[in-house]
Formats: sequence, structure tokens, C-alpha cells
Amino acid sequence: MARVGILLMNLGGPERIQDVGPFLYNLFSDPEIIRLPVAFLQKPLAWWISALRSRKSEKAYRSIGGGSPLRRITEQQARELQSALRQRGIDATSYVAMRYWHPFTESAVSDIKADGINQVVVLPLYPHFSISTSGSSFRELSRLRKNDYEFQKLSLRCIRSWYDHPGYVRAMAELIAEQIALCELPRQAHVFFSAHGVPKIYVEEAGDPYQREIEACAGLIMDELARIVGNRNPSSLSYQSRVGPEEWLQPYTEDILEKLGKEGTRELVVVPISFVSEHIETLQEIDIEYRSLAKKHGIVNFRRVPALDTYPLFIEGLADLVEASLEGNEISLDEAAKLPSGLKLYPQEKWQWGWNNSSEVWNGRVAMILFIEFMLEIVGGNGPLHMIGLL
Repeated sequence: MARVGILLMNLGGPERIQDVGPFLYNLFSDPEIIRLPVAFLQKPLAWWISALRSRKSEKAYRSIGGGSPLRRITEQQARELQSALRQRGIDATSYVAMRYWHPFTESAVSDIKADGINQVVVLPLYPHFSISTSGSSFRELSRLRKNDYEFQKLSLRCIRSWYDHPGYVRAMAELIAEQIALCELPRQAHVFFSAHGVPKIYVEEAGDPYQREIEACAGLIMDELARIVGNRNPSSLSYQSRVGPEEWLQPYTEDILEKLGKEGTRELVVVPISFVSEHIETLQEIDIEYRSLAKKHGIVNFRRVPALDTYPLFIEGLADLVEASLEGNEISLDEAAKLPSGLKLYPQEKWQWGWNNSSEVWNGRVAMILFIEFMLEIVGGNGPLHMIGLL
């Protein structure tokens, strides 16, 4: 019988306050996050940005207890998925591969090889594909595979996205229904989907399917929710976590909160549609920042749907995805990692004015400014860091 390895891919996050700086450094060291025209400056610039950004990020993580719960939850999901698959007679072992923090992808690959796994199913914990989330993780795995002959010998199957899988859709609808039932006027409660944003240029120039998948997913969830509660609740979809002046997918979450408040919405059921685990953007951005903003605009009852975490129906849905992949519903790593067909220019492949999709990720406009400032520091010793006494 084949020994199956399930590789769960996620972003990662700092588990302690002292991890915040190193985590940001790893993030900004990635040339897919900030691509410099001079490669040797990548790491110095990453150090600089992480040093400047750390204090603000540390404050955010302190507000949720001192660190991200993402690794703990992802490892719980891995254990639950492993158990579900073994109950189905599949000799599966789950592994966690984080993109920017422990356990890194390299570590997971080493464990897979050491455990004598015969075939691997790669499952990103991003329901909706984006070239900057799932795509980045697939490309990292592809780079490792090209340089590792032993890893190349393993059979590898990839699941690219699963936003429309019935288990995921049903699990989301059930959790929303639970929160609606707690509202004073359940039939009038407004279902408010908030997805992580990406720069508009990703969709319009790079052909990223993310927006299309998000919108289709929200529709599927609302259809399933209507079957559960017997009512079609009003709903909205917005995008959160934008950074900087670049135009991101709209409408923005803060704008829709203001609009709903002005229209007289009093009960809001907030759905973190693009997140399957609790982390900084659910616990801090939604629960603290957006809750306060909603209250400011007159929304009295702000109920946030919890992330899926280890919700049993969700885990069974992941098991269904793995089982279908093993039965032949698969794509290769090369196919999963490639950029959209016909794409001539990936936004991060050029030196441009733009932003990446994470609330912690800087690119383009700030990178250009920082690059110029960094050169002033090195060449003339009269840049901003000298001026404010940091160097």
C-alpha cells in the first residue's frame, strides 16, 4: 500500500513577539515580495524594512495575545485531516509547510523524504487561488524540487483551489447560520463577506483568478445558507488589508461598513471568507479595528463568524479533496506553479509601482523609495536613518 504524504501549505506567522522581526525579514527577503533591480541589496533592504515595521506589527500581535495562532491551528488541522484519511483506509501522514515562518517548506520536504513517503498530495490552505498566495507556495515547492533529485522521484499531485467544494461551502454556511440565529432579527441580519484583498493590477494585468473565485464562492455560500435558514438574507462582499496608495480590489471593507451604517443596518454577521484559520487579520483587523469602525457608523450588533479551524465538516471536505486527488483528479506541480497563460508580465517581475496582497507586505512604491534612501545611507551617509539617529 502506498504511503501518502499530505503537504498543507500556508503563510505562517510569528508565534512570539520576538519572532515578529525575523518573520518580517523572511517576508521581505523573498524576491517575489520585493524584487530589486540589484539583487545583492535584497537582504539589507529586508532587514531595514523589517526593523522599521516591527514596532507597529508587534503592537498588533500584542493585542491578540502576543503572537499568531496560525501554526498551532494549522498543525491541529493537519492532525485532524490525517485521522480522517486513516479512518478511510488511506495510509496518510500530514505535513505543514509555511512560506515565511516555521515549519518552512524545506523542513516539511525533509520530513517527507525521511518518512519514506511514496506519493505526495499538495493542498494549499487557501480556498481561492491567487498568484501571490497559493501560486507563491507552489513556486517555492517547485524550486526545491528542481534542486532535489530524491524529491523529484516522488509522485506529486496538487490541488490548485477548492473554493467551490461542497464540504467547504456547507461548513461556511453552517457557521454563518449559527451566528444569524443569535441575532435579534435573524431574517434581516446582513451577511458581510470580507476577503483579503489583492492589488487590482493582479487581476487586470496578470489574469489572477482570485476575484472571480471569491465572488463565485460568496454566491455559493449564500445559496447554501438560504437552504439552511429558509431565508435569503441581504449580503455584501468587500476586500480588506490593503496597504498604501495602489488601487486594490474594491469595494474596501471600511467603505462598505460606513455605507451599511448610513443605510441603517443594525445587525451584521461578518464572514472572513478567504481565511480558514484564526490569525492576525481575523483576530486584530476584523475583531478590533473593523468592530470599532462598525460601532462608529451605527452598527449595533457586530457578530463575526469564526474561522473554520478544525470544524468537522471542513476537515471531511479536505479529506474528500485528498481522496479525489489520489483517484486521479489532480494537476502537476508544474501546472500549479505556472503563471496564468498568455501572461507577459507578472507584477512582481518588473520594477513597478505596486503592492503585494498581505497587510504586512510592501512592494513597488515603498520599495523604490526605500531603495533610493538605502543608497543614500550607503553612499553618502546622509539618508533618513542617519537623520533620525538609527544609523
